Amino acid sequence: MKITHVTTRALRTPADNPLVVGLPAPTDTREFVTLELGTDQGLVGLGLTFFGGGLTPALRTAVEELARLTVGEDPTQVEAITAKLRRAAGSSGPGGIFTLALSAVDIACWDLKGKAMGQSVCALLGGLRERVATYASGALMRPHPVDYLAKAGPRLRDMGFRQMKMQCGSEPTVAASVERVRVMRESIGGDIDLMCDINQLWSVNQAIEIGRRIEPYHLFWLEDPTTHDDYPGLARIADALTTPIAAGEYHYGIVPFRHLLEARSIDIVMIDLLRVGGITQWMKVAGMAEAFNLPVVSHLVPEMHVHLVAAIPNGLTVEYMPWTLRLYEETPPIEGGQLVVPKKAGLGLAFDQGALKRYQVG
Repeated sequence: MKITHVTTRALRTPADNPLVVGLPAPTDTREFVTLELGTDQGLVGLGLTFFGGGLTPALRTAVEELARLTVGEDPTQVEAITAKLRRAAGSSGPGGIFTLALSAVDIACWDLKGKAMGQSVCALLGGLRERVATYASGALMRPHPVDYLAKAGPRLRDMGFRQMKMQCGSEPTVAASVERVRVMRESIGGDIDLMCDINQLWSVNQAIEIGRRIEPYHLFWLEDPTTHDDYPGLARIADALTTPIAAGEYHYGIVPFRHLLEARSIDIVMIDLLRVGGITQWMKVAGMAEAFNLPVVSHLVPEMHVHLVAAIPNGLTVEYMPWTLRLYEETPPIEGGQLVVPKKAGLGLAFDQGALKRYQVG
């Protein structure tokens, strides 16, 4: 099997979230770059990447140029393709646009590999489970008032979610931060896993102080409490708190995870499929985490991450952030608070052609 042609698109969609109910619809948008790798066997592999902002045209160009370098290559030889693209990119990596573009190509190659072999990507990677826990994300955001959270949490629970994540960290006082977490916990009860994302907003000392004050509310994890590359600072926080510390979504490539793990900076390893370099690199980080006896969780794109988290022994849960789901004809269903792995070959996904036409730009 050889890659014969490449199609890329830039898309712009509304920035809504179907898990958010009863608030004004947002007026901003999200931008994505899609990739389709066609082959001489008639199979097409799908890839996706994004980071938003004004550089989406540049990201599409990077995806297009890297993908064209794979024409004539066997898409099942993913390491060989990665090596070729790294050489072609020169010193432009390992982070930023290069890695985001590389991820789209890598994902499409794995999709093709699964389709060629008649197996799901999850099965190719080990096929440990047929479903995996998932948590509601993006419905309990930082701008949402506390009284909204008190209603939204139970609604998510009634939808079947057994896990959910809120945001915190920008409140004017420590007491306000603690109150936000208290309200959420009391509204959903003690049987629901509650995570809290700080998005790097606290200093190390703030994280320790506030973290200790919210420990009675039993967070499943505290996410990115301080700057993502302050490895010693994160280690101080992790050592001071009983609440598990999760981080990793902001890192590009696999090397930063070595620093996180060696410094014992975190208790839960969060891997972003697009920033890490695709499925090939994602699995390498998951293996490193397993060697350190740490669980792995995902960041965004649940329709792809379900294959990865379900395939590994230390996969914990999938972030159900429904930003990208409208782009596909069908996406993995949620049953009993768990995301079901598609049985179709490859990623089990097909772009919705109507959505592509509706949202395509440029």
